[in-house]
Amino acid sequence: MIPPITRIDLKYTQPNPAGIPTWYRPTISPEHGIYVVLLVSFLTGAAAAQHWTWATTLALICAFCGFQAEHPVVVQIRQRKSLKPRFLLWGGIYGGTASAIALYLYWRTGEPFSPLLWIYLGAIVTLIVDSISVLYREQKSIFNELITFAAVCLVAPFAYIVTTGHISGVAIGLWLMNTLFFSSSIFTVKLRKIKKDELPNASFQRLIIYHLFATGIVISLYNFGFVSLFTALTFGIVLGKVGCILWQRKWYCTTKIQHVAMIETLSALLFCITAAISVLPVHL
Repeated sequence: MIPPITRIDLKYTQPNPAGIPTWYRPTISPEHGIYVVLLVSFLTGAAAAQHWTWATTLALICAFCGFQAEHPVVVQIRQRKSLKPRFLLWGGIYGGTASAIALYLYWRTGEPFSPLLWIYLGAIVTLIVDSISVLYREQKSIFNELITFAAVCLVAPFAYIVTTGHISGVAIGLWLMNTLFFSSSIFTVKLRKIKKDELPNASFQRLIIYHLFATGIVISLYNFGFVSLFTALTFGIVLGKVGCILWQRKWYCTTKIQHVAMIETLSALLFCITAAISVLPVHL
């Protein structure tokens, strides 16, 4: 288990006890933290829609396949000196499945300018930006990480639109809430990775600035009616997490990455539960 923003490079050779030809074996993204982001965001969007349909299930499959399609594309770019049949095959399978479901869900709306188009456009733009970042070895930059989280969190309004057939301020608010919540880990985890040419307090300053800025956005979302007071207060979970990290900064910067992953996962699950409850009907 790794924290959401960690994008480590793994050797792409996996055990093959069954003797299956290498290029037939499915590729699975090693970025386990993104699975948590994807699932939590989707569940909050589905909770806001207040019911689950077969189309919601299709949307979840579409989102999962779309995420899996990004992995072989990125690996192929990294190893661009030669074509890798395995990555091309599974990138095509995942991407083709996601595209087919996405087109069906769009056709099902019966609207030429369905809000789903904005979701799809965001996903395509993110894939292009991420590919360029990998090409120039900037995939771990704060900008690219922010774009990635914002794109993954689009599954919140995606689930809402597919289930209800329309977009709402609540869905937009949940997208921003999820993005702000999970993007926090970009700055907390970077406390553990101070670059040689970086000032000692630079990571700390970025952490404080981000959370002040994010808190301001959350307050604005509440003031403009995009989220309820209860939903806005769920951001207090991440502020509490950051406070504990700063209190135990020395331990946090030296502890095992598994402990960091546990903190991120537990805070994400707590956010998922409270955010989902905050958008469900009162009588439930």
